[in-house]
Amino acid sequence: MEQEHPLVRDLYPDLVAELTALLQKEGERELAVCAWDLRLIAECGCGEDDCQSLRTAPHPLDQPYGSGHRCVPLRTTEGLLCLDVVDGRIMYVEILHRPPMRRRP
Repeated sequence: MEQEHPLVRDLYPDLVAELTALLQKEGERELAVCAWDLRLIAECGCGEDDCQSLRTAPHPLDQPYGSGHRCVPLRTTEGLLCLDVVDGRIMYVEILHRPPMRRRP
């Protein structure tokens, strides 16, 4: 089923390169490796102009992640990048207040 969802690195290579570098810098080496294989499940769809967040794993909308969840904020020079991680898997990439990302066709 995951093969049906495109790799984020194919659509947004600059984002994945930035995530990988920031995670390495924060000492999150395992998550940096995981970031390379993220799949785009869905874009946020909240309708906010400054939100470009991505769902990268299946999860029921509006449901808490439960045990094993942690939030990983990343120190970026522009806007906000924050990951929702459950048991070592990146579930959601929150992307706010940043220049528009260019999606590779």
